[in-house]
Amino acid sequence: MPSPGARLRAAWAEESVMIPGTFNALTAKMAERLGYRAVYLSGGALSAGWAGLPDIGLLSLTEFVDQAAVIARATNLPLLCDADTGFGEAINVERTVRLFEQAGVAGIHLEDQVLPKRCGHLSGKSVVDTSTMVAKIRAAVAARKDPDFVIVARTDARNVESFESAVDRAHAYLEAGADMIFPEALESVQEFAAFAEQVEAPKLANMTEFGKSPMLSMQELATFDYRAVLFPLTAFRVAMRAAEDLLRELKERGTQRDLLDRMQKRSELYEVLGYQDWEAKDRAYFGGDDASDEPTSEA
Repeated sequence: MPSPGARLRAAWAEESVMIPGTFNALTAKMAERLGYRAVYLSGGALSAGWAGLPDIGLLSLTEFVDQAAVIARATNLPLLCDADTGFGEAINVERTVRLFEQAGVAGIHLEDQVLPKRCGHLSGKSVVDTSTMVAKIRAAVAARKDPDFVIVARTDARNVESFESAVDRAHAYLEAGADMIFPEALESVQEFAAFAEQVEAPKLANMTEFGKSPMLSMQELATFDYRAVLFPLTAFRVAMRAAEDLLRELKERGTQRDLLDRMQKRSELYEVLGYQDWEAKDRAYFGGDDASDEPTSEA
């Protein structure tokens, strides 16, 4: 089978690829069943959902990689990962790339912010000078074992310096060896179109909610030839709102009896997990056929 990076490249070469953020292994498996061609692990979702922390560079490289590996093992889809600023300087980026590649992911994106980093759609962020980011990209390219492992260069310069600076940085990052450019927080349809026209390379668009960018459709972005489109926190935000509503109502009512129609059924969960396949393996290993098709308890 082609490597994860090769499969991600093949997907965007064929069509513009919608890449949902999957904040755990189960949502990645759901995305695969629904026919998506790639999935994404957001640093914001990982920080908030797994660690209960803001996305300001508090998690370590190994914490990121460990969780990425769990998702990569759970699905056959190529996984693109947020790697923040690379977890250090250029020399550190070498190890970052090697560990993510060993974890089985398809690629990472590196951003040109200064630590402590911020969400790309918030004010108060800063960017490193272009030469510093170029060095990180060169290190990333040199470190990968698989030439198809994808290196995406993200620039946050639009809201720190100018639109023109974002374009100039994109050209420098491509010259350094980046495979794809990620212009963060463009502020209008016209900017998405102009960036696409001025940067002739594979491009990634970020359609996060409640930020500086307009929420454009896949069809609109494909028209501008963005080859990959992230929806990094969409599933996470919907799931967190649903969980909060459920917890509030459960506390008020003292029972979940009236909430069952809002839940994923046990049978639906087991179908996603491939429970019956595991049961069949268990029966085959023990040489029997009396194992129950469904346990009586989920405890």
